[in-house]
Amino acid sequence: MQTVSENRAFGGTQGVYTHTSAVCGCDMTFGLFLPAEAKDGPVPVLWYLSGLTCTHENAMVKAGAQAWAADAGIALVFPDTSPRGDDVADDDAYDLGKGAGFYVNATQAPWGSHFKMWDYIAEELPALLGEQFAIDLDRQGITGHSMGGHGALTLAMGLPGRFRSVSAFAPIANPTASDWGRKQLSAYLGDDESVWAKHDATLQMQATGFDGPVLIDQGSEDQFLELLKPECLAEAMMARRQEGSFRMQRGYDHSYFFVSTFIPEHIDFHAEALYS
Repeated sequence: MQTVSENRAFGGTQGVYTHTSAVCGCDMTFGLFLPAEAKDGPVPVLWYLSGLTCTHENAMVKAGAQAWAADAGIALVFPDTSPRGDDVADDDAYDLGKGAGFYVNATQAPWGSHFKMWDYIAEELPALLGEQFAIDLDRQGITGHSMGGHGALTLAMGLPGRFRSVSAFAPIANPTASDWGRKQLSAYLGDDESVWAKHDATLQMQATGFDGPVLIDQGSEDQFLELLKPECLAEAMMARRQEGSFRMQRGYDHSYFFVSTFIPEHIDFHAEALYS
């Protein structure tokens, strides 16, 4: 692992690091904010998964999360959204290939050799963090925006007992029924739609739900509502009597202005679960 940068921030440290990923077969970059409490021992961690076209940097710079995480004594992890490198497959469209890993383990050519984002987030990066930093892997929460909200929800429900809490900002809520999903899931996983189900938050909510609190925020003026399909997830949460809240925020769109407005409430939500 190599240190790209480390900056003092809100009494803690905002770092950027690269490492060779055996899972993805390339070098990967991630951001990590450690609050001041990490000097005294392991602290709980909140994962932030970003959306289409993003790298580790977008949320790290735009979400304004570090100040609130410092107050709560929580570490923040900002992974990349896909493998990178000259030998990594890509596509001319913004919603497939680099920047669009969709948090799945691809099985289809040309994606299968590098696009293993599920295993990267679920296994490889947590192990690295636990070895190298003062991170308490027994106290994890996960959140994300758009494609990252999809990843946060599906990982939380797909890994029972791993995360104490999950939240999402404008998640791709029903990808098996959306053009933001069917295109990518078929490209990465093939045409067998039964394989797609574990990567659909609505279907996972119907099947298993989440053993903990859930918080979803969705902007009413989001320009991608038809692709996100938030009503499907809201109905599934209600039908399951899922512990949590689904909030439609009047007037907000899909931007980081929306995320930064509500990130303090999401961090407080996770802090309550992580310190209970």
